[in-house]
Amino acid sequence: MPLPLETFSVLDLTQARAGPAAVRQLADWGARTLMIEKPGGEDLIGRREGSDFQNLHRNKRSLALDLKQTEGREIFLRLVRDADVVVENFRPDVKDRLGIDFETLRQINPRLVYASISGFGQEGPYRFRPGLDQIIQGMGGMMSVTGAPGQGPMRAGAAISDMAAGLYCAIGVLTALLERNVTGVGRWVQVSLLGAQIGMLDFQAARWLMDRDVPGQAGNDHPTGAGMGLFEASDGLVNIAATGARLQGLFCSALGAEPLRAASRMGEGRAADREALNAAINAVTRTWTCDELIERLNAVGVPCGPVYSLDQTFADPQVRTMDIAAPATHPTRGPIEMVGQPIAFEGEPFVIRSTAPGLGEHTDETLRGLGMDDSQIAALRSARIVA
Repeated sequence: MPLPLETFSVLDLTQARAGPAAVRQLADWGARTLMIEKPGGEDLIGRREGSDFQNLHRNKRSLALDLKQTEGREIFLRLVRDADVVVENFRPDVKDRLGIDFETLRQINPRLVYASISGFGQEGPYRFRPGLDQIIQGMGGMMSVTGAPGQGPMRAGAAISDMAAGLYCAIGVLTALLERNVTGVGRWVQVSLLGAQIGMLDFQAARWLMDRDVPGQAGNDHPTGAGMGLFEASDGLVNIAATGARLQGLFCSALGAEPLRAASRMGEGRAADREALNAAINAVTRTWTCDELIERLNAVGVPCGPVYSLDQTFADPQVRTMDIAAPATHPTRGPIEMVGQPIAFEGEPFVIRSTAPGLGEHTDETLRGLGMDDSQIAALRSARIVA
C-alpha cells in the first residue's frame, strides 16, 4: 500500500536525538528522507551499528556533504529547490553562518517547510546555550516533580525533553504541510527542548499557572490524589489506581476488604489523607499475590498492573500483539528488532523498510540525480566536499 507521506521529500540536517526523532516520524511513514552528514564525521549518538543510531535513523538515506565549502552549500541549495521539508537542530546562529537559514531557503523554494529544534528557542537570553535533555529536565521542572519526597530532584529515566521536542516538531511539520495545501507557502516551524518539556508537564504546569500551586515530588503516588500508587503484594509490587469512593468501593468488594470502606471514604481520596489510606491498602494487598491482585481488580474495573523491567515489557502478550517490536534486517548484524510505531493505521502494518544507512551510502545516487557524472563526483570526493 502507498505510505501516507511518500509524496514528500525531507532534507535532514539533524544530529543527537531530538532532531533525528522528529525526522524519523516522517521517514517511518514514507517521507523520502535524505540525511546530510559531515564527510568523515560520525553521529554524536555513537557507533552507526549501535542500537541507538539504528533506531533513530532507520528508513533514511545518507549524503555526506560539507556545507562549509562553497560547492557543498551549492549542492545543498540545489536539493532544496525540490524539497518539501528541511529539519535542522543547530544552535540558532549556525544556520545563518552557513547561509542555509529559513529566509535564504524560502527565496529558493517558497513552498519549503523549514523546521528548527533548539535547546532554548530562536530568541531570548539563553538561545546560544547548548541544550541537553538532563539540563532541560532540570530547568523545565521535570526533575522537581520526579522522585520521592525529601530525596532531592530526580532525572526521569528516559530522554523526555528530547523525545517531546521531536514529536512536537513532527506535528508542527505536518501542520505546516497541511496549511501549505491551502496557501501554497511554507512555514518556519520552531520547537525548543525547554518549551517541549514544559508542555509535557501538562497538569503539573497548569497547577502553577492557574492555582499558583508549586507541585512537589510524590514518588510513586499520584501527585494530587490518594489511593493511586505502587502497593505491596505478597510476592512483589503492583500499580493500583483506586481513587475516589467508587473505585475504592470496588477495590474493597473485589478483595473482601469491607473494613477498609470507612478508611477509603476518608476525605474522598485527597492527597492529605494519602499516608493513612496507603497503609490501609497495603495491609490488604500484602495478603494477595501480584497475579491475583491484577486479575481480581481488573475484573471489576479497578485499574491495576504489574511493574515490568523492559525484558518483561516486551514479553507481555498484549505488547506482543501490538507489534511494537518491529523486525528488520541489518547488513552486518543480521535480523534485529527496533522500537516500532505507537501509531497504527487500519490494514497497514508498520514496516521498517531499511536500517540506518552507512555514512554517505547514497552520495553517488543523489549527485547523479542532480545530473552529475562520475568524473564530477570523483572531483568532489577528491576535494572532500562529499564522501
